[in-house]
Amino acid sequence: MRDFTEIFDNAKTASLQVARLSTQEKNTILLKLSEKLIQNTENILEENAKDIINFTNNNFENLDMIDRLLLKEERILGIANEIKNVAKLHDFVGEKISEQKMESGLTIKKMRVPLGVIAMIYESRPNVTIDAGVLAFKSGNAIILKGGKEAEFSNQILAKLFREVLAESGIKNAVQLIENASREDTAELLKAKGKIDLLIPRGGKGLIKFVSENSLVPVIETGASVVHTFIDESADFEMAKNIIINEKTRRVSVCNALDTVLIHANIAEKFLEYIVPELEKVNVVIKRPSELSEITVETLDELFSTEYLRSAITLHIVDNIEEALEHIKTYSLGHSESIVTENQKNADIFLAEVDAACVYHNASTAFSDGAQFGLGAEIGISTQKLHARGPFALEALTSIKWVITGNGAVRV
Repeated sequence: MRDFTEIFDNAKTASLQVARLSTQEKNTILLKLSEKLIQNTENILEENAKDIINFTNNNFENLDMIDRLLLKEERILGIANEIKNVAKLHDFVGEKISEQKMESGLTIKKMRVPLGVIAMIYESRPNVTIDAGVLAFKSGNAIILKGGKEAEFSNQILAKLFREVLAESGIKNAVQLIENASREDTAELLKAKGKIDLLIPRGGKGLIKFVSENSLVPVIETGASVVHTFIDESADFEMAKNIIINEKTRRVSVCNALDTVLIHANIAEKFLEYIVPELEKVNVVIKRPSELSEITVETLDELFSTEYLRSAITLHIVDNIEEALEHIKTYSLGHSESIVTENQKNADIFLAEVDAACVYHNASTAFSDGAQFGLGAEIGISTQKLHARGPFALEALTSIKWVITGNGAVRV
């Protein structure tokens, strides 16, 4: 097992250095990184090809998972352009949120400051290496990255390029990648209380559950979801179809993709006749409770708890909005939930009572994204309530410091 003492010490030193950088200095480095990625596109693709070959050779013939892992020229260009967009975003570090003069003579300012050292444990997507690193850097933090072994070569070259750009500006270890990581390495990150200020797991339910249950470091949960859309009895069928198809097929392997459609019993027969052929046209595999080989509490729970991340969907009939709300309460992971209805009263009930980071009325859950919310790039969608909820963007990567100045004031 590797010695993490140096890694943690380097991250702390780097966090202090990055926190002192001006907005212009940070943005200049980000623009250099954007150009560096474009210049090294061929090298990145070569390393990514190694990951794809390893993945397929290990009998993981999962096309949707390969899509999450795959980097193409246009995707690298997209990552590079997103870095430029981050450079344009407001820098919250050093922002004065409020200021007040007290009767005691004290001036009290509420300031926004970096968190310090962030660690991120993530799966599959190599773009997260850049996305997370860029957002941490822009918000004045250092970051320690532990990616999935399936993206090992891709993560290594992306982190290497980032570190080279930082080194050119005299900044070392603001971005560190744990290479060839083991479970023991993960355990070291989880128990690094006092060394790491925030730990962010991004991936499947298993990863997030393990991290949240075992970490001594404060955790923000992102990623895992079971997304529902409730088709109410007053829903416009064409609108419902367009929303469902968009939620399910735009990108099947993302966390805001639709998993379960709940259909009001009063329209179920007609709506199923309408929607099933439309789903079949776009090669979506349909799952229904009635088709289970054995219907038990356990098999139903397994079906309704499934986050597909592929071209599959569950269709389930409910008697009314109350049953839909109860179903979502039971199986939602608090990410994104939607209702399609022309009944404003039902829409208001749904939006008020569903306990999720993002709730929608007559709109696709595919919009659960920092850029779509006007926040710019995000590190994930937080499904918890403390510190940050929803798109986990630049502002959420900062904390608060109270700055108090006086002229010899003492408290009576």
